[in-house]
Parts: sequence; C-alpha cells; structure tokens
Amino acid sequence: MAQEQPASLAALTEAFARLPGVGPKTAQRMAFHLLQHDRPAAEALGRSLLNAIERLRPCQKCNHFTEQPICPTCLDSERDPSQLCVVETPADLLVLEQTQTFSGRYFVLMGRLSPLDGLGPKEIHLERLLERVAEDDAIEEILIATNFTPEGEATAHAIETVLRGRGLVPPRRVTRIARGVPVGGELEYVDLGTIAQAVRDRRTMQASEGEPN
Repeated sequence: MAQEQPASLAALTEAFARLPGVGPKTAQRMAFHLLQHDRPAAEALGRSLLNAIERLRPCQKCNHFTEQPICPTCLDSERDPSQLCVVETPADLLVLEQTQTFSGRYFVLMGRLSPLDGLGPKEIHLERLLERVAEDDAIEEILIATNFTPEGEATAHAIETVLRGRGLVPPRRVTRIARGVPVGGELEYVDLGTIAQAVRDRRTMQASEGEPN
C-alpha cells in the first residue's frame, strides 16, 4: 500500500505546481529540495512571499505593482507624458524598460482578453485604461504592446476599437509595436534586440472596415 504524504507536504507540492511551467514531479522535487537541503531558503521564500502580498498593491495610475499609491515610474518627471504604452503584464513592462527604447508612461492590463478563461474587459481593467486616457490631455500617442498571440491581438484590436468608439482618437493616435516580435511570441521570452526593433518600428493602427476613423 502506498504511503500517504503528510498534509503539509502535499499542500506545499500543490502550491509549487500552480506556478507556470511547473508540473507535479518538478513541484515535488522543489518541495523535497527545500525541506531536505535548504530550509533557510524555504523560510526566506515564505517570508518574502508574505511580505510581497502584504505590501504590494496596484499603482493608482498605471496598475503596476508598487508599495506606494503611485509607482516611481509614474512619478518620474523625466518620462514623456505624451506617450502611453499598454502592456499585458508587469513582466512585459520590465522587459520593455530593459530595451531603453521607450521613455513614456505605462498602463498594465494584468492580463489579456480570453473568454475561454473567463477574462473579459473588466478583468483586464479596460475601463480604467479608458479613464486614464480621457483624463490626461497630455497623452498624444497610445502604443499598444500586447503580445502577438491570438489573445494579445484580440486585446489590441478591442482597445483600439473602444478608444475610437469613445471618441478618444483622434486627436490621439494609436500605434502597435511592429512584428519584430515573432507571431505567437511573448515579450517576456523574446531577446531585447528584437523588442527594441519592434518598438522603434511601431505603426499606426488603422480602423477596421465599417468603423469610424
């Protein structure tokens, strides 16, 4: 008869298995490694997670993680207020920052439209984005930098369509990062040179047939 695992060990393994790309076997190895070989690291990991959960909140302007009401990026007076870049995740924002090709401000959707996963306009904070654009007359360009996955493309199209429907463009223009990023690729896993080229070669989005210009 197979021996039943302690409940605490099973819970730890299950927690690791919830991480992206981590299967049951890998999760079990991670749990055993920490408990058997590196208990101080396990304690540090636990404290860091609890600290992050307690202290990190969405920025009131861009939705990125921050310990203050407004994040340092939004407070940076040297950034260009005329450009607003829309990304899916905080990881995408950090990757774009590493390319050093964009000096404007950001809005983080915290996801992408995916009806099958129950992710609609509310879950990606689309209304907050629209309010941000409507309230900030300094914004002249909205750069949509969602990923070139089917969901990312649908999200980009939806954002552009709603912006036009609300009368927020023109005078603002809506651009999309160029396809230097591979189709189906995600920014977090693309090399920095490719992302930098995609930002430099961004293009203006065209209204779909039958939609207002």
